[in-house]
Amino acid sequence: MGQGFFLLFAAGAVITALTVVLARNPVHSALALMACFLQISAIFVLLEAPLLAVVQIFVYVGAIMVLFLFVIMMIDVREAVLQRFMPGRNLPALTLLVLLGVEMLALVLWSGRFSAVEPIARRAGDQVRQLSTTLFADYLLPFEVASIILLAALVGAIVLARKESG
Repeated sequence: MGQGFFLLFAAGAVITALTVVLARNPVHSALALMACFLQISAIFVLLEAPLLAVVQIFVYVGAIMVLFLFVIMMIDVREAVLQRFMPGRNLPALTLLVLLGVEMLALVLWSGRFSAVEPIARRAGDQVRQLSTTLFADYLLPFEVASIILLAALVGAIVLARKESG
């Protein structure tokens, strides 16, 4: 059952990663990137590493996506949507993509099991528990301050990116 969920989340991560690259609209690319990060976080949960899953969501979905949204808001989205890829430049990338996809499929089909190694979280459960307690109990205030700073930066980016009317 775990292997089925892993394949589901891995396929979802690959599809959303392709959407990041192939989407013409930068906003759609950013949303697909956020979905890809969430899929990877779900894979961490399957690997019984909930701390890594939470850190993945906080750091990448929270902080990095705010940075990408700043960039998207600073560029003119309508102009970026109208720009096309340079013709003839997509064929080598598409060929490499197909080769890597075939290689990944061959490795999945020919392997008996994905891994016989016990998950790290089970071997070092006390260390993970201590680290998570330290991060979310002793250093809760720095996390909250960072979120307020990111919120202020987001509001500042909205104010800077807003067009002056009239």
